[in-house]
Amino acid sequence: MEEVVLITGASRGIGRELADKLSKKGYKIIANYNKSEEQAKKLKEENKNIDIYKADVSKREEVKNMINYVIKEYGKIDVLINNAGISGSNIFTDVTDIEWNNIINNNLYSTFCVTQEVVKNMISRKQGCIINISSIWGMVGASCESIYSVTKAGIDAMTKSLAKELGPSNIRVNSVAPGIIDTDMNRDLNEDDIERIKEEIPLEKIGKVKDISKCIEWLIEDDYTTGQVISINGGWVII
Repeated sequence: MEEVVLITGASRGIGRELADKLSKKGYKIIANYNKSEEQAKKLKEENKNIDIYKADVSKREEVKNMINYVIKEYGKIDVLINNAGISGSNIFTDVTDIEWNNIINNNLYSTFCVTQEVVKNMISRKQGCIINISSIWGMVGASCESIYSVTKAGIDAMTKSLAKELGPSNIRVNSVAPGIIDTDMNRDLNEDDIERIKEEIPLEKIGKVKDISKCIEWLIEDDYTTGQVISINGGWVII
């Protein structure tokens, strides 16, 4: 029986790459999306091993409905990849409660909410793999991105805690913390910004989504790595 993989925020960027690569390796993919319906439908059309489901993962009822659908249709969830999230930058003293709640809910709460609903099935089966997409800013913080950094640091802390709590149920939990990756999230950077960043990176280049997907493929197949935050950043951050 093929393994079932749920990927949140899978219509674009890293999530889309993961859905495509893993489906071609024989995994059954449920690609969650919220607003990017056209991209999600195109993804499904391109690969018969991909199913799509619309849900705002920052809302509990929509998450419950999505998980119930997956369990009903496919009987289980073997792998959860918490990829959905948003970015946001502002001077700390100018951050509003609305901005705080929006980023916290879309990044940190959504990871908590989806994971909490999924692990019930994993615990009952004594099997599972959870991979959270974090960021280097969760490790070292980013100027003018304090809330975003908080959410990613929180995800890493949740990863480590859950690895200890869920290990006896044979559930592995890890984070992948990318540096700057060539995705839509960084489209607002101009050419000068990119070149300046490259100068700070020892490998002198921007990461590709395939660099992240390779690591995640390994984490799914591995059976002894848990509680780790693996940063793929070209040497930009070394701690």
